Amino acid sequence: MRYGSGATRVARPRPGGDPRDPPRRARATRREQAAPAASLGSYLTHHWRCLGHSMGYIVKTPLASLMTVAVIGIFLALPAGRYVLLKNVQSATAGWDGAVQISLFLKKGAGEGDARDLAGSLQGMDGIKSVDYISPAQALAEFRRGSGFGDALDALQDNPLPPVLIVHPAPDRNGPGAIQALVKHLRTLPGVDLVNLDMQWVKRLYAIMALAKRGILIVAGLFGIGVLLIVGNTIRLAIENRREEIEIKKLIGATNAFIRRPFLYYGCWYGVLGGTSACLFVEGSLWMMQGPVERLSLSYSANFDLHTLGAGTAGAVLGAATLLGYTGAWLAVGRHLSAIEPS
Repeated sequence: MRYGSGATRVARPRPGGDPRDPPRRARATRREQAAPAASLGSYLTHHWRCLGHSMGYIVKTPLASLMTVAVIGIFLALPAGRYVLLKNVQSATAGWDGAVQISLFLKKGAGEGDARDLAGSLQGMDGIKSVDYISPAQALAEFRRGSGFGDALDALQDNPLPPVLIVHPAPDRNGPGAIQALVKHLRTLPGVDLVNLDMQWVKRLYAIMALAKRGILIVAGLFGIGVLLIVGNTIRLAIENRREEIEIKKLIGATNAFIRRPFLYYGCWYGVLGGTSACLFVEGSLWMMQGPVERLSLSYSANFDLHTLGAGTAGAVLGAATLLGYTGAWLAVGRHLSAIEPS
């Protein structure tokens, strides 16, 4: 419309409103921001429902589920129990006072002052817990009591035994390598004539420990494969029992990821329940062994308590069991779900 000599264009309102209008632009932005939030909420809600539905599968078949959980628990309890037993054996052997002793035979002419000075210098060395001094007279008296040659020893004019230092290595240096290095160093000390140590039993003990650790790893690997097979077979049966439901879901456009999700939670539940039962089996076994172990330790004038699983080991068992359950379910679902197609 024109007014006077000048021309002015009057903007007409658009039917849908001007998108450049600030209030409308703000509402559009809020809708765009709300859409991802709604999708995330729906995604989390579906996960929560799958978690509950998968537990419902287990509750609907209590006897079969209990048997499966018990078998998984036994499979996991065996390597876990062996690991705890090995820890207790290591703790018991580490607590033996004087388990490893190194005998230093000094030269015949060494006096008591020289022997005590050497013992004092060794006392401050790294890797040595304590040093005991045995005089020639004490050594002869001990030999007299243990040998039974008292009359023959009375015929000797002089004491042929030299002074002896008994070196006790530190508990953290009881390994064969550390002890051999200590013995090599002690042989170079002045005034030392002979260093005696029986290393065979030490090497055998640590070899047995290493063999036990390797055996636990092998057993854990084999039983882990067994858990995968158990969970996989259970998931396969669950898929076959719900075959018609899966076909209907595929007909209405459900993706494999959507259908797979409840079965993955199903496997995780079996892993969690199996790991929990394994921890209970191990703790129950240790509780039953506590009394005999206490009586055995008292007979040796010792006080030894069995170590339990502990929070760290129990968490590792539960984590490994859950991972095995998830992996077994994922392998089974990936193999059998692709073979189901709506006809």
